[in-house]
Amino acid sequence: MSKIDSAIYEIHTMDMLAERDQWVNRIHPLVKFILTLFYIILVVSFDKYNIIGLGGMMLYLIVMFTITELSFRDSLKRLRVVLPLVCFVGIFNPFFDKTVVFSLGRLTVTTGIISMLTLMMKGIFSVLASYLLIATTGIEKICYAMRLLHIPSILVTQVLLTYRYITVLLKEANRMTQAYALRAPHQKGVHYKVWGSLAGQLLLRSMDRAGAVYESMCLRGYKGEFYYKDRIKCRRKDYLYLIVWGVILMFLRLVPVMAVVGNLVTR
Repeated sequence: MSKIDSAIYEIHTMDMLAERDQWVNRIHPLVKFILTLFYIILVVSFDKYNIIGLGGMMLYLIVMFTITELSFRDSLKRLRVVLPLVCFVGIFNPFFDKTVVFSLGRLTVTTGIISMLTLMMKGIFSVLASYLLIATTGIEKICYAMRLLHIPSILVTQVLLTYRYITVLLKEANRMTQAYALRAPHQKGVHYKVWGSLAGQLLLRSMDRAGAVYESMCLRGYKGEFYYKDRIKCRRKDYLYLIVWGVILMFLRLVPVMAVVGNLVTR
């Protein structure tokens, strides 16, 4: 399986995960969207040196991966491109912030190392929380929740169409690379001299396909706004889910759980 085929397969897999018949998947999408935003805001709000307090926010991810029966290993595999970029944000902190905190033999821990790890954890936690939202909700329901929050329709439409038709672009790219491979069977990959022409052809094909898609949408009554067939109503368990997790997350934000557990263990 080529890399493009693998990417298309992963997108379809995410859609299948969102369609599973689980109670978390049936929670109102607006509740899960708000809860995810709230979690990310709390994670980002930690001080850059408060790595112990930030560690307690991992409890939400552990519980959610457990109750949703999602594989943590598969999530890391699917996010293998994003996570290194997120971790790269604070990689230079140890070179600029060299204040010594403590030493363990020859190993010296500085505030730059702590801030680097804190930034990495913030990025990883935020990306994993977003992954949980997509894997349990689906892009259409997420866009539905965004419209309930009165986010401009043009932004919601961009998000929805980008996700929905990214597979079309990938299939066009896969068709072009396969055609190139048939014409150059003994060559590994695509030669750099033809990158420009292939990119140009992909752009032209994408524009043609986009025009056809837009004409089809207009023929079906599209006027700048997507209308959802089923209006989802919030139930009592949805409100309860939001309140319970909101209280838990605020507790994890205000109380250094990792420090409390460490003190209990060392007594």
